[in-house]
Amino acid sequence: MTKAELRAAFRQKRRSLSEGEWQTRCEAISTQFFTFLPSRPVSVIGTFLPIESQKEVNTWLIVRQLWQDFPPIRVAAPVTNLETGTLENYEINPDTAFTKNRYGIPEPPTSLFAIQHSLFDIILVPLLTFDQTGNRVGYGGGFYDRFLAQCRPDCLKIGLSLFDPVATIDDVYEGDIRINFCITPDRIWAFDGNTDLTDGTD
Repeated sequence: MTKAELRAAFRQKRRSLSEGEWQTRCEAISTQFFTFLPSRPVSVIGTFLPIESQKEVNTWLIVRQLWQDFPPIRVAAPVTNLETGTLENYEINPDTAFTKNRYGIPEPPTSLFAIQHSLFDIILVPLLTFDQTGNRVGYGGGFYDRFLAQCRPDCLKIGLSLFDPVATIDDVYEGDIRINFCITPDRIWAFDGNTDLTDGTD
């Protein structure tokens, strides 16, 4: 299926989830993430913040646990520049006041400390679906592909998905940035020879 077809299909799949199903899946994804985190040396994590009306993965569960249990790790969230099509990331903390942009995405104030792209060790990447080789379908704006292309090669790009992968995405192109891992409620999917920590396979 093409990206456009997959976007439509997985938007509908999200809408079909009950509030309870969505919450249970989000909690399972958060639990999986914290089985993964201790095995990695991490100083800075970048994360998307969820569009609640779209039933995106609730990354607040991860963010709040990072603040509570891993205080040395710095956490950053993006601000979208619609004129340039880019993302700038700012360090966030429990006292940060967020405002929603036109898409309903919570954003931190740009007066906070900006995090350079080269400092990120992990980026949590939003997606609608992904395939079995690590390609992802986002919302179509290309913001994350442009951002991820500027991060260090060893920065781990981790997708969070409410659903298992599709077999293939038909219209992948060279500007698409593949993810290294994808966390679903049931497992951690690994690509490029990385270790799947949930079952020991590659």
